[in-house]
Order: sequence, then structure tokens, then C-alpha cells
Amino acid sequence: MPMSSDYGRFIYDYSMQLLSQDMLTNAVFFNSRLGANLRSLVLKSQPVQPLTNPTEEALSGSLRSDAAAVMQNARNVGEATDMVGVAKTAVAQISDALADMEDIIDKINAGELSASSSVVQSDYDALVTKIEGVIESTDFNGIYMLDSSKWNTDQIDSNGNVYIQAYKDGGFDVTFHSLDTINWSQLQGSDLETDLAGQLALVESYASDVNAVLDVYEGKQSSLEYQKVQLESQASLLEQAAAARKPNSSSISVEQLLLNLLLSDTGKIVDESS
Repeated sequence: MPMSSDYGRFIYDYSMQLLSQDMLTNAVFFNSRLGANLRSLVLKSQPVQPLTNPTEEALSGSLRSDAAAVMQNARNVGEATDMVGVAKTAVAQISDALADMEDIIDKINAGELSASSSVVQSDYDALVTKIEGVIESTDFNGIYMLDSSKWNTDQIDSNGNVYIQAYKDGGFDVTFHSLDTINWSQLQGSDLETDLAGQLALVESYASDVNAVLDVYEGKQSSLEYQKVQLESQASLLEQAAAARKPNSSSISVEQLLLNLLLSDTGKIVDESS
């Protein structure tokens, strides 16, 4: 079947268009800068992607270092808590001994005991000896908290202060109160017979001083226990933050990270499964 002139013209025009496009493509992409850039983009070797993100690794390492430092501070505060606890227990023993001495005096006044009895006087003196022994022997790892004659060392200064490293760049002093400065020798069993009222006044005065120190130690121990728990919690959060800032989770925003940490007991709020 002979080809019509219109169809032949169509074939000719279409062929020329294809030829023109091919020539234009070669002209633009073969020797031009655009062509070189495209060839480079498609054919050149791709850069090696590191398996870890140095920035994230550095941040994670810094967080872990901070967590370790905070945990050490928590242990330091824990030791201070134990130290105050030992001092508090010792002061409570002294308070109990003074209460027993006052009870002896009350029973003498009530006629239940005799002030001239050598047994009564010996019991009274034994309580004084007990008090002095507690003061001289109360220590924590070689730190004597109640006897100022054993102060002014590398661990406790002359004013009874023990330094506790509790922060990144500092700490605080735990102050202990000397009880050896009280004139315990004024408490004499033999004076029960000659000056009972004077002995009662001394016992009551000393008991007031000792109980005031006991109240201070009780409050200080509670405060230190709370501080220790807070530091441990802070260290735990830092550890969780360090674990969360792994390279495979570096896309997590700061807001998402904080939400995950705060809701760690109930599950993560951000879905990372996809």
C-alpha cells in the first residue's frame, strides 16, 4: 500500500524532532558543566557514612561522666548521713544517761532511795563514766565527732567541720558539736547527800544542752538522707539520657527525650518503632 504524502510528512517531521532532541541532549549534557555535574552525581562513588555519630558519642560520653560524678557525690552525702547518724545515736545515749541520773534524784526526793547509800552514789557515778566514755569513743572511720580534743585533723577541723564533696564544683561542711567541753566532773555521787538540789540543777542544764544537740542531729540526718536520694535520682536521669542519645536515636528531639525520661515508668510517649 503506497504511503500518503501526509503520512510521509508526519514521519519525516517526527524523525527530525527526535534527531534534534538527541543532538540537544548531547550538546547540553556531554561536554557542558551541567552534564558533568549530573554524571558526577550519578556515577561518582558515594561518601562512606560513619557507623557512629561523633557528636552524639561525645554527648553520650559527657552525660555518662556527669552521671558518675553525681553518683559519687551521692555516696559522699550518704557517708555524711551515716556519720551524723552515729553521732545522733551517741548523743541519744548521753541523753538517756542524764534522764537516768535525774530519775535517781527524783527517787531520792521521793524517799524511795537514800542519798547516803554508797550503791546509789556508785550508780550515779557510773552513769557519768558512761557519758564520758561515749564522748571519747564515738567515731566514724577515725573521725571523732563529740570529742573536740581529737579535732583539728585532715578530716575534721578545729571547729568540728567535716567537708563533704556534694556538687560538681563544691560541697558543704557538716558541723559536729563538742560535748567534752561540758564539765561532767561536777556531777558527783557524793554530792547527792550534801547538795542534791545543786546536782539536779546541773543534770537538768546538761540535759537541755544535750537534747538541743540531739534535735540538731535528727534534723540534719533527715536533710542529708533527702539530699542523697535526690542526687541518686539525678544520676539515674543522666544515665538514661546517655543511653537515649545513641546514634540510632539521634533524631529524637530534646523535648521527646525529656518526655521519655519523665515517663520512663509508664512507657515512652514517642513511638520509635517505625
